[in-house]
Amino acid sequence: MEIINNTDDRIIKRDIEQEMKQSYLDYSMSVIVGRALPDVRDGLKPVHRRVLYTMWELGLLHNKPFKKSANVVGNCMARFHPHGDMSIYDTLVRLAQNFSMRYTLVDGQGNFGSIDGDSPAAMRYTEVRLKKLSEEMLEDIDKETVKFIPNFDNSLQEPTVLPSRIPNLLINGSSGIAVGMATNMPPHNISEVIDGLIMLIDAPEADVKEIMNLISGPDFPTGGTICGRGGIYEAYKTGKGKIIIRANHIMEKGNIIITEIPYMVNKSELISHIAELAKDKKIEGIFDIRDESDKDGIRIVIELKNAEPEIVLNQIYKHSKLQISYGIIMLALVNNVPKILALKDILHYFIEHRVEIVRRRTEFELKNAREKTHILEGILIALDDIDGIIALIRGSKDVGDARKQLIGEYSLSEKQAVAILDMRLQRLTSLEQENVRKEHSSLLSLIEELVSILGSDKKILDIIKQELLSLKKEYRDERRTKIIEEELGSIEIEDLIEKENSIITITRQGYIKRIPVDTYIQQRRGGKGIIAAPSKEEDFVSDFFVANTHDYLLFFTDKGMVHWMKVYKIPVASRQALGKPVVNLLELGDNGKITAFVPVRGFLDSEYLLMATKKGIVKKTRLSAYSNPRRKGIISITLEPDDELISSMISHSNQEIVLATRNGMAVRFSEEDVRETGRSSRGVRGITLNEGDTVISMNLVEPTDTLFTITENGYGKRTKIDDYRLIGRRGKGVINIDCSERNGKVSSVIDVKENDEIMVITRNGVLIRMQVSQISVIGRNTQGMRIIRLDSDDKVVSAVKIVEEMQSLTKN
Repeated sequence: MEIINNTDDRIIKRDIEQEMKQSYLDYSMSVIVGRALPDVRDGLKPVHRRVLYTMWELGLLHNKPFKKSANVVGNCMARFHPHGDMSIYDTLVRLAQNFSMRYTLVDGQGNFGSIDGDSPAAMRYTEVRLKKLSEEMLEDIDKETVKFIPNFDNSLQEPTVLPSRIPNLLINGSSGIAVGMATNMPPHNISEVIDGLIMLIDAPEADVKEIMNLISGPDFPTGGTICGRGGIYEAYKTGKGKIIIRANHIMEKGNIIITEIPYMVNKSELISHIAELAKDKKIEGIFDIRDESDKDGIRIVIELKNAEPEIVLNQIYKHSKLQISYGIIMLALVNNVPKILALKDILHYFIEHRVEIVRRRTEFELKNAREKTHILEGILIALDDIDGIIALIRGSKDVGDARKQLIGEYSLSEKQAVAILDMRLQRLTSLEQENVRKEHSSLLSLIEELVSILGSDKKILDIIKQELLSLKKEYRDERRTKIIEEELGSIEIEDLIEKENSIITITRQGYIKRIPVDTYIQQRRGGKGIIAAPSKEEDFVSDFFVANTHDYLLFFTDKGMVHWMKVYKIPVASRQALGKPVVNLLELGDNGKITAFVPVRGFLDSEYLLMATKKGIVKKTRLSAYSNPRRKGIISITLEPDDELISSMISHSNQEIVLATRNGMAVRFSEEDVRETGRSSRGVRGITLNEGDTVISMNLVEPTDTLFTITENGYGKRTKIDDYRLIGRRGKGVINIDCSERNGKVSSVIDVKENDEIMVITRNGVLIRMQVSQISVIGRNTQGMRIIRLDSDDKVVSAVKIVEEMQSLTKN
C-alpha cells in the first residue's frame, strides 16, 4: 500500500509500512533520548537539566533569596522546554521532595506535597532556589566544559550535559519508561559512592565484589530494610536485579510501631489497605491502626489484641506494601545510546566524564591565562619605556594611528596595543607596576602548572579524587536503609517467634488460649490458687498442658480424628481471658470435640504414638504416620460404638503403661505387649473394666516414678510404681485410691518425680501450682490428703506436671 504526499506541487510516493516503521522509530528515539532516560554522566533527563540550568541563569543560588516557582517554570518553558508548565512544575516539585530524592537538588519553601500523596500547592504559592549540592553540578559550566546546542527556536544555547562534580545518577537514582524499555535506578549513599569511585580510580581492575565492600547497596530516602544481598549483587554485576524492601518497626507494649516505610509507598494508602485487610479478616489480631506521624518522622501504630506481634507483622508483610519488590534496571544513555550498565560501568563513565570536564576546564583556564599573560607582557613593555610610549601617543593624530605606531615601533600585537591605550594612568605608579610584574610571574607559574596537568593523566585523576574527597567531607551522611544478610525466602514465620514454654488451656466448650508459664507463681500445698481462666455459665477449663511455641500440636478428637497446628498460632491471652474457640482455629466439622493434645517437635520414624480410649482400648502406631494431616483432619484410630479417645502421648522407647479408671482402679503392663498397628486400625484391649467404669488416663512410667492421683473433691496422694504389680494387658488391675464419699471419683492420674511441679485446675477455673515433694507418698488403697481447698460448688477437673515436661520439650 502506498501513500501520496503532495507538497509544493510535487508528488512523493511512499510505502505505508516503511513510513510507519520510520515514523515510529523516530518517535521512539525522541522519547528515549529527549524525555525518558537519564544521561549516564550527570544522571539527569532533559527536563531536569533544563530546570536546573534555568535556575542557575536566574541566579537562584543557595545563598540568595527564594523566588516564585512560577518564575522558574515560565522561564524554563519560554527558553528551553516548551512542553507545558505542569510537566516542568512536577519536575521542580520532585527535585525538592526529601521523600523522593535521596539528596534534594532544589530548596523549596511552601507546600511541596507529602508522602501521603497530597498534591503540592500551585506554583504561584511556592518558592524555590538551588541547593548547594546542585551548584556543584553546574560549577564550571561557563568554562567551555560541556557542549551547548541551540534551543528549540534557535534563540538561545542550552547544555547537552552538566559538568556535575557529583555522581548524581547513583546517589539520586532515576526512573522512567521509554518506548520498549524502562529504567529503575535506585539511590545510593554519597559517601559510599565516592569511596567506590576513588577505589576504581586507584584500582581500575577491581571487580564488583570489591566495589560492594564500599558500596554496600541502595540507600533510599525513606529508609527501610533490604532483605539479602543476592539481588544487589546480581544488579551490580549485570545491571538487572530484584531486591525486597521491608518497613522498619519497633515493638511497644505488644503493639507494632512502623517507623520507616519502603521507597515510593504512599503512607495513607498503605494504612487504608492494612485496615481493609483487618476488616476482611485476611489479617487477624489488629484492634486499631492509627497514624501518629509528625515532622520528626513516620509513626504508624498498629494496636493488637490477643495476637502474636511477629505473626501479625509477617501477615502484613505478605499482604500489603509494608514489603515490596523493587526491580533494579540500570539503564542510561551512553553517547545518546541506551545501555544496561553494571555498577562498575556507571562508575567508569562518570570518571571518564570528569576527566573530560577537568581537561576542558584546564584548557579553558590555560587559554585565558595565556591571553592575560600576553596582555601583561605588552603592558610591561610599555612600563619599561613609559616616556617613549606617552610621547608616541601624544604625537599620534588619532587612536588608530597610535595603535599602528605602537604595533610597528614595539613589535606588539593588536590586543597588546589596545590594552596599552586602555591602560589607566594609576597603573604608572611604582606599586601598580610591581603588582603587574607579580601578576605576570604568577600567571607564568599557573601556565606551567596547567600545561603539566594536561600532560599527565595521573594529575587529572588526582584532581578528581581531591574534588570527590572535598564533596564527601561537605555532604556525607549516614546510611538510612539497612541491609540484612538473610534472603527473604529463607525466613520462616517460626524463625521470628521466640522459643518459650507456654501453658495451653482449653475449656469444656472448646475455648483455647496460650499463656506464658511464668504467669503463675509457686504456692504451698493447701493454698487457694489463682484464677487461670474465667468461669462461664455451663463452661469450665477441662484440660491444659505445657508446650513450646515451636512445637507442632496434634489435636485428637473423641471420635478418633487428628488435626495439626503450630503452638505459636494459638492466640496469647491473659489469665482472666477465656480464649478463642478451637473451631475457629481448626476445621473440626463433625469430627467431635478435642480430648487429647500432643506437642511434637518432629515426626520421627523411631518414635511411636500411643492412644487409649474410654473403653480401655490401647493402640501403638509410628509417629511418622501422622506427619501429613489434611486440612479437615485424618483418622488416628477406628473406634467402637460409644467409645471415645481419651489420651494420646509419644513413646521414645519401650516403656511401661499404667491405665487408670474413674472408679479408682489401675493396671500396669509393658508397652511391648501392645503390637504396632496402622494409623486407621482399632488397637488392642489394655484393661478389662468393671460395669460403669471408664478409663480416665494413660501414663508411661518408670520404676522410680510415683503415681499422683487426685479426686474431684480435691484429695490426693502419691504412690510408688512398684505398688502396682506388672501384669499383662487385658487384666482388671488393682485398687489405686479409695473413692469414698469424701474423695469422690478420680479426676486425674499422672506419673511424677520428686523434683517435678504440678498444676491442678478446677471446674470454676481456679489453678494451684506446687512442688510434688510437698505431697506425701502413701499406699494404694488409701484416701489421701487434701491437695486443694474447694468452694462448695467446685470440683477438680485436671492435673498436669510441669518441670519434667518443660525439660523434655527443651531437649527435643
